[in-house]
Amino acid sequence: MVWRLFKETSRLLSTAQGLAIDDTLPRSVDQKGSPPILHLYSFVPSAIVGKYQDIEAALKLDRCRARGIEFNRRSTGGGTVIMGPQVVALGLGINLDHPGIGDGVSGVFESLSRVLCDAISRFGVEASFRPRNDLEVGGRKLAGLSAAAEAGKALLFHTSLLVDFDVSLMLDIMNTPLIKVQDKGYSCFSQRMTTLSQEAGKRLSVQEVMKAIQEAFEEHFAMRFQLDSPDPWEEDCIARLIKARYTNPDWIFSHKHPRARMGVGRVKARGGLLEVYLSLAGGSIENVVITGDFFSTTEAVARVESALKWTSARPQAIEEKLAQVWEDDMIYGIDIPTLVDAIVKAKENQVRL
Repeated sequence: MVWRLFKETSRLLSTAQGLAIDDTLPRSVDQKGSPPILHLYSFVPSAIVGKYQDIEAALKLDRCRARGIEFNRRSTGGGTVIMGPQVVALGLGINLDHPGIGDGVSGVFESLSRVLCDAISRFGVEASFRPRNDLEVGGRKLAGLSAAAEAGKALLFHTSLLVDFDVSLMLDIMNTPLIKVQDKGYSCFSQRMTTLSQEAGKRLSVQEVMKAIQEAFEEHFAMRFQLDSPDPWEEDCIARLIKARYTNPDWIFSHKHPRARMGVGRVKARGGLLEVYLSLAGGSIENVVITGDFFSTTEAVARVESALKWTSARPQAIEEKLAQVWEDDMIYGIDIPTLVDAIVKAKENQVRL
């Protein structure tokens, strides 16, 4: 069995280039019948938010601009990542039913995290998967995982593995919600971060980490990689995504928190930070917006928001309405009681306005 490998070791990619290539991977697998494609590379210094985050709330954009830090929005869920020359970026396009891939979003994270843990172990570092979708060493984050299924039966899996890391840059350009800091129990959010070089006790290169990842994938899936590059169809897809998404302000600045007088309810869930914005008309929900650093699909979030509109704002009525549309892993790591809790908090804050 042969998989394709897109590997960048001689240049850093812009956020638009890297993200557009990654979005093309599952499209090629689904539409062209390509074998799975692994993309290993590094970004220019940049900050990338998850699909459902408000970029203006997540980042200090004035500081990014002043420091020449690119910023963008990826197509997969999760939280903000700070990227650069010493961070391995990984994109994988693969069919959801491929042997060795677990069932559902949780199964995907668990199965692919095992591959990454195996790669990391080659440097004498024992990492483990935490269902918050992180790889951790001794409780400290080494890599964040994210995924999305936009292209038929094919999946895009993302991770960013910290070979080395500029903590001061992160603290300078990120807005870290207080609820996340309190949840972790740290006075400084940077205390939750670690790097592969730090844990290995020696300076590692991005190239040798990429090699370890490549070997771990080959062993886990009993295949070999063929070094490749995008074909003309894929190049056209990449160009279209760069134009339509990754250089388009409508994409980059989408999922803004509502600026109108809406109550907000925030809950730190297993699947990420959940933020619900809500306005009332009498005793009914007039409008609701669901954002955060969770994992879902645009269609699933829109279905939930649509179902809630003009529903009675009583908790029981909200729960009953959600039960009518809810599916397993609809919003990964978030269940109906958690969502109801966030909505009730937003309702209470709306009443106070």
